[in-house]
Amino acid sequence: MRTAIVTGGAQGIGRGVVERLLGDGWGVMAIDSDKVALRELAEAHAPRPLFTHQADVGDEDAVAEAFAAFARWSKDRDVDGLDLLVSNAGIADPVSGPIEKLSLASWRRWQDSHLTGGFLMTRGAVPLLRGRGGAIVFIASTRAFQSEPETEAYAAAKGGLVALTHALAVSLGPDIRVNAICPGWIETGPWQKASARSEPEHRPIDREQHPVGRIGTPDDIADAVVYLADHAGFTTGQALVIDGGMSRRMIYAA
Repeated sequence: MRTAIVTGGAQGIGRGVVERLLGDGWGVMAIDSDKVALRELAEAHAPRPLFTHQADVGDEDAVAEAFAAFARWSKDRDVDGLDLLVSNAGIADPVSGPIEKLSLASWRRWQDSHLTGGFLMTRGAVPLLRGRGGAIVFIASTRAFQSEPETEAYAAAKGGLVALTHALAVSLGPDIRVNAICPGWIETGPWQKASARSEPEHRPIDREQHPVGRIGTPDDIADAVVYLADHAGFTTGQALVIDGGMSRRMIYAA
Protein backbone atom coordinates (compact mmCIF):
# COMPACT_ATOMS: atom_id res chain seq x y z
CA MET A 1 0.00 0.00 0.00
CA ARG A 2 1.28 3.44 -0.89
CA THR A 3 1.13 5.99 1.88
CA ALA A 4 0.74 9.76 2.01
CA ILE A 5 0.73 12.46 4.65
CA VAL A 6 -1.51 15.46 3.98
CA THR A 7 -1.30 18.47 6.29
CA GLY A 8 -4.35 20.67 6.71
CA GLY A 9 -6.13 17.53 5.60
CA ALA A 10 -9.44 17.83 7.45
CA GLN A 11 -11.06 20.66 5.48
CA GLY A 12 -10.94 22.51 2.18
CA ILE A 13 -8.31 21.63 -0.38
CA GLY A 14 -6.62 19.25 2.03
CA ARG A 15 -9.80 17.26 2.53
CA GLY A 16 -10.30 17.03 -1.22
CA VAL A 17 -6.78 15.64 -1.60
CA VAL A 18 -7.25 13.14 1.25
CA GLU A 19 -10.51 11.87 -0.21
CA ARG A 20 -9.03 11.49 -3.69
CA LEU A 21 -6.03 9.53 -2.41
CA LEU A 22 -8.23 7.27 -0.29
CA GLY A 23 -10.42 6.64 -3.32
CA ASP A 24 -7.32 5.64 -5.29
CA GLY A 25 -6.32 3.09 -2.65
CA TRP A 26 -3.68 5.03 -0.73
CA GLY A 27 -3.21 4.88 3.01
CA VAL A 28 -3.37 8.45 4.28
CA MET A 29 -2.39 10.28 7.44
CA ALA A 30 -4.33 13.54 7.69
CA ILE A 31 -2.80 16.12 10.02
CA ASP A 32 -4.82 19.15 11.08
CA SER A 33 -5.12 21.52 14.01
CA ASP A 34 -8.93 21.24 14.07
CA LYS A 35 -9.96 18.30 16.25
CA VAL A 36 -13.64 18.45 15.30
CA ALA A 37 -12.92 18.48 11.57
CA LEU A 38 -10.54 15.53 11.98
CA ARG A 39 -13.19 13.52 13.83
CA GLU A 40 -15.77 14.23 11.13
CA LEU A 41 -13.29 13.23 8.42
CA ALA A 42 -12.48 9.95 10.17
CA GLU A 43 -16.15 9.13 10.67
CA ALA A 44 -16.91 9.83 7.03
CA HIS A 45 -14.25 7.45 5.75
CA ALA A 46 -14.20 4.52 8.17
CA PRO A 47 -13.00 1.81 7.64
CA ARG A 48 -10.65 3.08 4.91
CA PRO A 49 -6.91 3.25 5.75
CA LEU A 50 -7.09 6.79 7.15
CA PHE A 51 -5.19 7.91 10.24
CA THR A 52 -5.98 11.34 11.67
CA HIS A 53 -3.68 13.30 13.95
CA GLN A 54 -4.11 16.71 15.55
CA ALA A 55 -1.03 18.93 15.35
CA ASP A 56 0.18 22.45 14.65
CA VAL A 57 2.71 21.97 11.86
CA GLY A 58 4.49 25.18 12.81
CA ASP A 59 5.46 23.63 16.17
CA GLU A 60 8.67 21.59 16.09
CA ASP A 61 7.73 19.26 18.95
CA ALA A 62 4.24 18.68 17.56
CA VAL A 63 5.67 17.71 14.16
CA ALA A 64 8.11 15.29 15.81
CA GLU A 65 5.22 13.63 17.64
CA ALA A 66 3.23 13.47 14.40
CA PHE A 67 6.02 11.52 12.71
CA ALA A 68 6.31 9.23 15.73
CA ALA A 69 2.58 8.57 15.45
CA PHE A 70 2.96 7.92 11.72
CA ALA A 71 5.73 5.40 12.45
CA ARG A 72 3.47 3.51 14.86
CA TRP A 73 0.57 3.54 12.40
CA SER A 74 2.82 2.35 9.56
CA LYS A 75 4.30 -0.44 11.64
CA ASP A 76 0.82 -1.75 12.47
CA ARG A 77 0.14 -1.99 8.72
CA ASP A 78 3.55 -3.39 7.81
CA VAL A 79 4.39 -0.33 5.72
CA ASP A 80 7.99 0.87 5.54
CA GLY A 81 8.44 4.48 4.49
CA LEU A 82 6.37 7.17 2.82
CA ASP A 83 5.46 7.81 -0.81
CA LEU A 84 4.00 11.31 -0.75
CA LEU A 85 3.97 14.42 1.43
CA VAL A 86 1.35 17.04 0.61
CA SER A 87 2.17 20.16 2.64
CA ASN A 88 -1.09 22.08 2.54
CA ALA A 89 -1.61 23.47 6.06
CA GLY A 90 -1.62 27.20 6.67
CA ILE A 91 -3.75 30.17 7.67
CA ALA A 92 -6.35 30.44 4.92
CA ASP A 93 -7.21 34.12 5.29
CA PRO A 94 -4.81 36.09 3.04
CA VAL A 95 -5.59 39.53 4.50
CA SER A 96 -3.17 40.66 7.20
CA GLY A 97 -4.19 44.34 7.23
CA PRO A 98 -2.10 47.49 6.74
CA ILE A 99 1.61 46.70 6.90
CA GLU A 100 2.24 49.52 9.39
CA LYS A 101 -0.18 47.85 11.82
CA LEU A 102 0.96 44.25 11.27
CA SER A 103 2.56 42.91 14.45
CA LEU A 104 5.63 40.72 14.36
CA ALA A 105 3.69 38.01 16.17
CA SER A 106 1.00 37.99 13.47
CA TRP A 107 3.61 38.00 10.71
CA ARG A 108 5.27 34.99 12.31
CA ARG A 109 1.95 33.12 12.59
CA TRP A 110 1.48 33.36 8.82
CA GLN A 111 5.06 32.29 8.13
CA ASP A 112 5.00 29.45 10.66
CA SER A 113 1.71 28.01 9.49
CA HIS A 114 2.77 27.84 5.83
CA LEU A 115 6.52 28.07 5.40
CA THR A 116 7.96 26.83 8.69
CA GLY A 117 5.38 24.06 8.68
CA GLY A 118 6.47 23.08 5.17
CA PHE A 119 10.10 22.99 6.30
CA LEU A 120 9.42 20.94 9.44
CA MET A 121 7.24 18.44 7.61
CA THR A 122 9.80 18.08 4.83
CA ARG A 123 12.65 17.57 7.27
CA GLY A 124 10.74 14.77 8.98
CA ALA A 125 9.53 13.18 5.75
CA VAL A 126 12.75 13.09 3.72
CA PRO A 127 14.25 9.96 5.35
CA LEU A 128 10.96 8.14 4.80
CA LEU A 129 10.51 9.34 1.22
CA ARG A 130 14.05 8.69 0.04
CA GLY A 131 13.84 4.92 0.34
CA ARG A 132 10.69 4.76 -1.76
CA GLY A 133 11.46 7.34 -4.43
CA GLY A 134 8.72 9.52 -3.04
CA ALA A 135 7.46 12.99 -3.88
CA ILE A 136 6.68 16.24 -2.08
CA VAL A 137 3.93 18.62 -3.16
CA PHE A 138 3.59 22.03 -1.56
CA ILE A 139 0.27 23.82 -1.87
CA ALA A 140 1.33 27.39 -2.56
CA SER A 141 -0.89 29.97 -4.28
CA THR A 142 -1.17 32.27 -7.25
CA ARG A 143 -0.70 34.95 -4.57
CA ALA A 144 2.98 34.03 -4.70
CA PHE A 145 3.00 35.89 -8.05
CA GLN A 146 0.23 38.51 -7.81
CA SER A 147 -1.50 40.30 -4.94
CA GLU A 148 -4.42 42.22 -3.56
CA PRO A 149 -3.77 45.01 -1.03
CA GLU A 150 -2.80 44.16 2.54
CA THR A 151 -1.84 40.53 1.93
CA GLU A 152 1.92 40.78 2.51
CA ALA A 153 2.25 38.08 5.17
CA TYR A 154 0.33 35.49 3.17
CA ALA A 155 2.05 36.36 -0.11
CA ALA A 156 5.49 36.15 1.50
CA ALA A 157 4.70 32.75 3.00
CA LYS A 158 3.41 31.35 -0.29
CA GLY A 159 6.29 32.86 -2.24
CA GLY A 160 8.64 31.23 0.22
CA LEU A 161 7.07 27.85 -0.52
CA VAL A 162 7.69 28.33 -4.24
CA ALA A 163 11.35 29.13 -3.58
CA LEU A 164 11.63 26.21 -1.16
CA THR A 165 10.27 23.98 -3.89
CA HIS A 166 13.03 24.60 -6.42
CA ALA A 167 15.74 24.60 -3.76
CA LEU A 168 14.63 21.23 -2.43
CA ALA A 169 14.23 19.78 -5.92
CA VAL A 170 17.91 20.44 -6.56
CA SER A 171 19.04 19.20 -3.15
CA LEU A 172 16.90 16.05 -3.01
CA GLY A 173 17.02 14.89 -6.63
CA PRO A 174 17.11 12.35 -8.07
CA ASP A 175 15.73 10.44 -5.07
CA ILE A 176 12.79 12.74 -4.32
CA ARG A 177 10.84 15.00 -6.67
CA VAL A 178 9.54 18.27 -5.24
CA ASN A 179 6.86 20.43 -6.85
CA ALA A 180 4.35 23.09 -5.85
CA ILE A 181 0.75 23.66 -6.85
CA CYS A 182 -0.46 27.25 -6.96
CA PRO A 183 -4.26 27.31 -6.74
CA GLY A 184 -6.30 30.30 -7.74
CA TRP A 185 -9.91 30.76 -6.63
CA ILE A 186 -10.96 27.42 -5.16
CA GLU A 187 -14.43 27.08 -3.65
CA THR A 188 -14.05 25.09 -0.43
CA GLY A 189 -17.42 25.73 1.25
CA PRO A 190 -18.78 22.18 0.80
CA TRP A 191 -15.50 20.68 2.04
CA GLN A 192 -15.58 22.28 5.50
CA LYS A 193 -16.61 20.71 8.80
CA ALA A 194 -20.38 20.60 9.36
CA SER A 195 -20.58 23.75 11.47
CA ALA A 196 -18.74 25.81 8.85
CA ARG A 197 -20.06 24.18 5.68
CA SER A 198 -21.72 26.32 3.03
CA GLU A 199 -23.05 26.01 -0.49
CA PRO A 200 -21.43 28.35 -3.02
CA GLU A 201 -23.38 31.25 -4.48
CA HIS A 202 -21.31 32.50 -7.40
CA ARG A 203 -22.32 35.36 -9.66
CA PRO A 204 -21.99 35.12 -13.43
CA ILE A 205 -19.09 37.61 -13.29
CA ASP A 206 -17.28 35.34 -10.83
CA ARG A 207 -17.40 32.48 -13.32
CA GLU A 208 -16.82 34.57 -16.42
CA GLN A 209 -13.51 36.04 -15.21
CA HIS A 210 -12.12 32.50 -15.48
CA PRO A 211 -11.34 31.45 -19.07
CA VAL A 212 -12.61 27.94 -18.26
CA GLY A 213 -15.96 29.47 -17.24
CA ARG A 214 -16.13 28.28 -13.64
CA ILE A 215 -14.53 28.52 -10.19
CA GLY A 216 -12.26 25.71 -9.06
CA THR A 217 -12.92 23.00 -6.49
CA PRO A 218 -10.64 20.92 -4.26
CA ASP A 219 -11.08 18.10 -6.77
CA ASP A 220 -9.16 20.17 -9.34
CA ILE A 221 -6.23 20.45 -6.96
CA ALA A 222 -6.46 16.77 -6.05
CA ASP A 223 -6.18 15.93 -9.76
CA ALA A 224 -2.94 17.92 -9.92
CA VAL A 225 -1.57 16.21 -6.81
CA VAL A 226 -2.21 12.79 -8.35
CA TYR A 227 -0.56 13.91 -11.59
CA LEU A 228 2.56 15.09 -9.77
CA ALA A 229 2.68 11.96 -7.61
CA ASP A 230 1.98 9.36 -10.30
CA HIS A 231 2.47 10.73 -13.81
CA ALA A 232 5.22 13.35 -13.66
CA GLY A 233 8.44 11.43 -13.33
CA PHE A 234 10.35 14.04 -15.35
CA THR A 235 8.91 17.01 -13.45
CA THR A 236 10.55 18.56 -10.41
CA GLY A 237 11.16 22.04 -9.04
CA GLN A 238 8.05 23.39 -10.75
CA ALA A 239 5.19 25.60 -9.57
CA LEU A 240 2.04 24.42 -11.35
CA VAL A 241 -0.65 27.10 -11.54
CA ILE A 242 -4.19 25.71 -11.30
CA ASP A 243 -6.49 28.71 -11.57
CA GLY A 244 -8.79 28.21 -14.54
CA GLY A 245 -6.64 30.63 -16.51
CA MET A 246 -7.66 33.57 -14.33
CA SER A 247 -4.13 34.91 -13.84
CA ARG A 248 -3.58 34.94 -17.61
CA ARG A 249 -6.46 37.36 -18.26
CA MET A 250 -5.56 41.05 -18.55
CA ILE A 251 -7.98 43.15 -16.50
CA TYR A 252 -8.18 46.93 -16.94
CA ALA A 253 -10.20 49.24 -14.71
CA ALA A 254 -13.33 50.48 -16.50
